[in-house]
Amino acid sequence: MTFVLAFALLLVVVVGMAIGVIFSGRTIKGSCGGLNAIADADHCLVCKKEIDPDSPLRDRLASCPRAQKLRAQMEG
Repeated sequence: MTFVLAFALLLVVVVGMAIGVIFSGRTIKGSCGGLNAIADADHCLVCKKEIDPDSPLRDRLASCPRAQKLRAQMEG
């Protein structure tokens, strides 16, 4: 019985959050940094803030094949 109540409560919370996102009218965006920081751009694609050119993330993702493919798509 406890499991069913806990599951029901969790389900109500998740549905409530989903309805809140739907009715707020805002789109869901990615976070700053991550893949947004590897495009060799001056500003983040999400929040438009300046990207730190000395970010260690750029060094780690420079050899990533997925990042290279994304960069090639953006350039060409």
